Amino acid sequence: MLKGKTKDLLIIGIGNSGRSDDGLGWELLGFIEKTFPHIECLYRYQLQVEDAFIISDYETVLFIDATHEVTEKGYYFRPCSPNQEFGLTSHALEPTTVLWLENKLYKKNPKAYILGVQGFKWELSSDPSENGLINLNKAKAFLKEQLSTIHISGHDRSHVC
Repeated sequence: MLKGKTKDLLIIGIGNSGRSDDGLGWELLGFIEKTFPHIECLYRYQLQVEDAFIISDYETVLFIDATHEVTEKGYYFRPCSPNQEFGLTSHALEPTTVLWLENKLYKKNPKAYILGVQGFKWELSSDPSENGLINLNKAKAFLKEQLSTIHISGHDRSHVC
């Protein structure tokens, strides 16, 4: 099947708003949708094999997720490299595995990044922790600055991330 022209940027928010800070990725994605309505966003509880096909349509992909990892700034931002290490299962995949699958199957090799927002509370609750919200606001400020460099008129996204 032939696919259309490659799109510029896709942001995938991974999480579960019913599990406290696990919903921070979705919270950040909602902020992006309101602030930058021209950017394509996708909500996921977990990444699946099918997401490799979806990301093959884009030049750049940003995965956003809450993390247990202790971070210096309350979040981390790093390149995502293809990696088969975590393997293929019928359950959740890591962003690195989805990127590896895309590279193997579709060979478009989008640039990819991961933004992890440090969370603290993971039990059943729709309320994020106070510290999780502080980190969310730090990540919002960082991402707003990054995404504001997009030149809409020429669709030049070379400065994104």
